Amino acid sequence: MRIALVLAATMPLVLGAPPAATQNASATLPADIDPHSGFRLPLPKRAELDEAGKKMYDEASRPGASLVGLQGPSGIRLYSTKTAPWLTSVNRHLRFEAGIAPRIREIAILVTAREMDSQFEWVAHEPEALKEGVPQSVIEVIKHRRSTQSLDQADAVVIALGRQIWRDHKVDSATFADAKALFGPHKLVDIVLLMGNYAGTAALLTAFDMQLHPGKKALLPIP
Repeated sequence: MRIALVLAATMPLVLGAPPAATQNASATLPADIDPHSGFRLPLPKRAELDEAGKKMYDEASRPGASLVGLQGPSGIRLYSTKTAPWLTSVNRHLRFEAGIAPRIREIAILVTAREMDSQFEWVAHEPEALKEGVPQSVIEVIKHRRSTQSLDQADAVVIALGRQIWRDHKVDSATFADAKALFGPHKLVDIVLLMGNYAGTAALLTAFDMQLHPGKKALLPIP
């Protein structure tokens, strides 16, 4: 009896079948999602990539290099190794080198993720926003599309700017004037470029149906 139990427990490993936990996780994924990459394509093998791809693979795999590693936009971009370094460089510049205050940066990213209904981006950046000092009350205003009337002016203007760009497809003169007065023309251009960068990433995540990492809960109320 003991031998039979041992064989039953080890049979999946002997036959090369995935463990039960992996099987259960895979069973909850849409049928066209690769269970290892988390999106609609398999994650490219490092050995099969060109030199640029190998460099991207290693950089995205390095602990702390990105919020989500290869199971995210970096993994999808391995299918475009000529464009990915440029996109990564622009993202890094806008996030860390353009002089956008971390609080404003994360509000700009969150309002873009909200208006794009990008669950993956939101789940990655809500904790980051909290870490950078964005109050939970401000996050809730963005998440639930509430009025910005009670917020600090800078927070409210960035939220209004993002909502008008992505929802209304038109920025009114008053919002533009307020944003220019607060941030100056150069910083304002960089804030809008940052929003555009994350809108592009949201499009990539949507097209390839990027799934949340195991154990992560959806935080955006999306029907």
